[in-house]
Amino acid sequence: MTDALHHRSITAHAAALRAGEYSCEELTRHFLARIEKSERLNSLITVTAEGALAQARDADRALRQNGGGAGALAGIPLVHKDLFCTRGVLTSCGSKMLENFISPYDAHIIEKLGAAGAVSLAKSNMDEFAMGASTETSYYGAARNPWDEARVPGGSSGGSAAAVAAGLAAAATASDTGGSIRQPAAFCSLTGIKPSYGRVSRYGMVAFASSLDQGGVIARSAEDAALLLREISGFDARDATSLREEVPDYPNLLNGGGGGGGSPPLSGMTVGLPKEFFGDGVAEDVAAAAQTAAEQLQKLGAKICEVELPNSAAAVPCYYVLAPAEASSNLARFDGIRYGHRAAKYADLNDFYERTRAEGFGAEVKRRLLVGAFVLAAGYYDAYYIKAQKLRRLIAEDFARAFEKCDILAGPTTPQTAFALGEKLGDPVAMYYSDIFTNAVNLAGLPGISIPAGFDRAGLPVGLQLIGRYLDEASLLRAAHQFQLATDWHLRAPENFS
Repeated sequence: MTDALHHRSITAHAAALRAGEYSCEELTRHFLARIEKSERLNSLITVTAEGALAQARDADRALRQNGGGAGALAGIPLVHKDLFCTRGVLTSCGSKMLENFISPYDAHIIEKLGAAGAVSLAKSNMDEFAMGASTETSYYGAARNPWDEARVPGGSSGGSAAAVAAGLAAAATASDTGGSIRQPAAFCSLTGIKPSYGRVSRYGMVAFASSLDQGGVIARSAEDAALLLREISGFDARDATSLREEVPDYPNLLNGGGGGGGSPPLSGMTVGLPKEFFGDGVAEDVAAAAQTAAEQLQKLGAKICEVELPNSAAAVPCYYVLAPAEASSNLARFDGIRYGHRAAKYADLNDFYERTRAEGFGAEVKRRLLVGAFVLAAGYYDAYYIKAQKLRRLIAEDFARAFEKCDILAGPTTPQTAFALGEKLGDPVAMYYSDIFTNAVNLAGLPGISIPAGFDRAGLPVGLQLIGRYLDEASLLRAAHQFQLATDWHLRAPENFS
């Protein structure tokens, strides 16, 4: 455990900044110095030191002038996944295709966090166009896991997770199409939440698969995640899928529900354990840690029951039909005409398109675009795409039936802990199955959170995934927070970055 400045919670930083224990500029310089010393992790693509210091000074002025009226995140240093458009800053999506794209506007999430007073330190490394589970497909090279630098930090938000775990930022924005917040959070012993589909606007978030993509955050604790989620949520007219739903005050709901009259804090909550999440293919250490975590939830007052998700095994093939299909449409805009990479030599317009896209996209992106074009082609659309959409509905119905018996679901976030760099690059299918427990949550549009739940025999972090009903992020955050009050897994930091 550590109480170093760079591993403090957002709540602790906010209180210290308001009390004048240190200034926003001092805190920002502290993180920038750590970033400079930690380049070997390759967790960041663009560091915006000058802009960060200017934002920190603005936050200091706001705190002096407004005190408690300053934004809830005034002076809190964050990093942003490099698919959130950021005005005047390179937004590359980890791709050669966008290596020279300077965004002319801010994504909704960037706007909201800026309005809350947060400081933007850098843009984080990621799998190219969010296609990957290890942050090894990035044009800028693989990121490394601070717990073991020979291993991956997960993906596609691996750069965000590595940066937070190493103490390079207080928290990070991230995105999740099939597990890309929860899986790297699990690999790096962090708390990562994917909200319900539509809870957070996707405006300015470069699209991979529009019906699956969702922005969220990676932080040290459920308490920090609750504060960040409150700040980034809300209706946005620029996103047709954004919900006109009132945003709960998540931080003030962390202790609500149970605990009245001296009863345990999770009394009245029922936690379902999907039997499919504890079967074949799950590493023994991972299953044991998840089972122990479920027992801890029971000690906190929750009832435990077994549930079934019979179609969960089909989530990965379903996902890898639908996501590439949507990607093939979304990434058609990258043609070298309006912005981004363009081929220098070509014979005619068709050759220009072909060379530009062949040069600009990496191998994994090309693989998924080809799959997507194939399943949407005449003669294959009914056989693959339509069947996958039907299966998606069955998966969502499985969750609905499970939630008739329980309030939230719990199980391992991933079937194994962080794997070695290069271990799965030659076997895409094995890589895809890293998300076997997370894909289905996106297909159903539900909220999910991963929290630290222990370590395996090799000392690598294990994550516990909690899944909730649509728009019930509050129950997930409450269960996660109470679990973290009773355990210290989330307080531990990598030895080389303590």
